[in-house]
Amino acid sequence: MTDPVAIAELWRGGQLESTHLGHAVICGADGSVEAAWGDPAAVIFPRSSCKMVQALPLLESGAGRDLTVKQRGLVCASHNGAAIHTEAVGAWLAELGLGEADLRCGPQEPGDRPERDRLIKTDNSPCQLHNNCSGKHAGFLMLNKHMGGHADYIEADHPVQMAVKAAFEEVTGETSAGFGIDGCSAPNYSTSVQGLGRAMAFFATAQEGGDARQDAAYKLSRGMMAYPEMVAGEGRACTELMRAMGGKVVIKTGAEAVFTAIIPELKKGIALKVTDGGTRGAELAICALLVRLEVLDADHPATRKYLNTVERSRRGFEAGTLRVAPGFA
Repeated sequence: MTDPVAIAELWRGGQLESTHLGHAVICGADGSVEAAWGDPAAVIFPRSSCKMVQALPLLESGAGRDLTVKQRGLVCASHNGAAIHTEAVGAWLAELGLGEADLRCGPQEPGDRPERDRLIKTDNSPCQLHNNCSGKHAGFLMLNKHMGGHADYIEADHPVQMAVKAAFEEVTGETSAGFGIDGCSAPNYSTSVQGLGRAMAFFATAQEGGDARQDAAYKLSRGMMAYPEMVAGEGRACTELMRAMGGKVVIKTGAEAVFTAIIPELKKGIALKVTDGGTRGAELAICALLVRLEVLDADHPATRKYLNTVERSRRGFEAGTLRVAPGFA
């Protein structure tokens, strides 16, 4: 087994202060590894970076045939809980004849500051619509209604989650070693970094009007590209960087410093994991790989926000720099 490699370094006062280690792969159209850092076989939990995979059964079953393009982006989202997100999920549930109480993701304080301030000023508490995974769970509910399953659709042996597991193992090309419980209470299946990259390469090569799975993958990725603000939210790396790439690339973060990318023009997929779970290292890493592949401009303001950034003191003095580690990307 190969050890993780240095991906990002924080320098202060001319000295190396901190290092982020990790694993990363770029996979080609056939799912093979074209470039790798660290151990492609390292087994990880993809967390929310694989939401587009978890949404495949919804579309390929036919249950989601009438979803709007925006809803296809929302079902793959880890959103901020802003009004645009909560209102969209609430309306979707109403179309299904369901409500917030039918969700099983749990309440979460919104990351969106205006919505958080509104709740405080009106003395209201966050609800499940604010959960960053509420769009994914609305999709689970829609699939569950189609399948006729019982209300607790997050249980691992529920038909919804069994369909998710089957799709996950098929597009990663691996039998999962098992699952952990994600922050939204749903199962999250483990795979290797290469398996996750292979899944992203499948999405990158999927064709509209192909078989049911290809068509589903195509429509989900295009929903994310068309509505980057639904996938994350203002001020978030996924939204800002997808906009910077002109809606031609999908990127998706997951908790504990996982990132994926789908690049249809190049028919390539990316997966990476920073082993310390540090988001700043993962955001730098995905930017570095996208710049390497020339789909992200190194000088774009959004890129400069995450790649080779300057850290400043409380008075605005330059205090340190977060850089790409030598040998990475």
